[in-house]
Amino acid sequence: MITSIPIVKSLTVVFFVACTTALARENRLTAQRASLELFKAHIHKGMPYRLMSPSNFDATRKYPVILSLHGAGGKGDDNRKQLKDWNFQLADKKIRTNYPCYLLVPQSKGMWNKEHLDKCKEIIKGLESVDMKRIYILGHSMGGEGTYRLIQMDPGYFAAAAPSAGSGLRRGESFINPSIIKDVPIWAFHGDNDRVCPVQRDREVFEEMKRIGGNMKFTVWKGEKHSVSGKFVVFTDDGTTQISSKACDAEPVFLQWLFAQKAAIQEKVITSEKK
Repeated sequence: MITSIPIVKSLTVVFFVACTTALARENRLTAQRASLELFKAHIHKGMPYRLMSPSNFDATRKYPVILSLHGAGGKGDDNRKQLKDWNFQLADKKIRTNYPCYLLVPQSKGMWNKEHLDKCKEIIKGLESVDMKRIYILGHSMGGEGTYRLIQMDPGYFAAAAPSAGSGLRRGESFINPSIIKDVPIWAFHGDNDRVCPVQRDREVFEEMKRIGGNMKFTVWKGEKHSVSGKFVVFTDDGTTQISSKACDAEPVFLQWLFAQKAAIQEKVITSEKK
């Protein structure tokens, strides 16, 4: 009987931890179900998408847009699976109040490409009171790779980009050309133990950005694997963040950094047109 006491205590601890984890998961799912109604379902030229409008919308203001790209787990046409943890984080009442914006969440059946970008641009162009100098893009895994790909297709369109685990699959081709996107403010995120999309490629991009004076911040979480999609929007400052040059905004809070960025190229175009 005496030797069984530690076992009983151990089982009690395991049971408590399991119940706590299950409760936290249920609370998270309940919150997600409650916020799901904020994401209105639409289809544009065959592409399903969800759209969350700014909180307390005021037509006299200009609002930024976040284009959010899902990973492989969101592929399809059900117009539901593309909503991931970071989208629900952005739907939090406090965040929506502090950072009012449009959140555009398209759904793809395959890899992100120029056709998706063109359709998203058409959707954004049709939104009311959009600040075209503040179009942001982010995503995780396949969505992180898509973020890198789409900003290379039109770097002047985006005010900032945040690819999470976006370096591509281990055996995939190299597809990131830092020289094309050196002036786009980028904050990349990765776990250093990612076996799906190895961190080494992101490190190589960052090193090249340092060499050419690019505008890139790079956060690596030690010991983390591929599943870091819940860590970058509600930024957990338990990683190591580096900056590539003096061009980088050193703001340590992700959302404050993101919403402070403006597309300098578009600003120049607009200024010249006014003249």
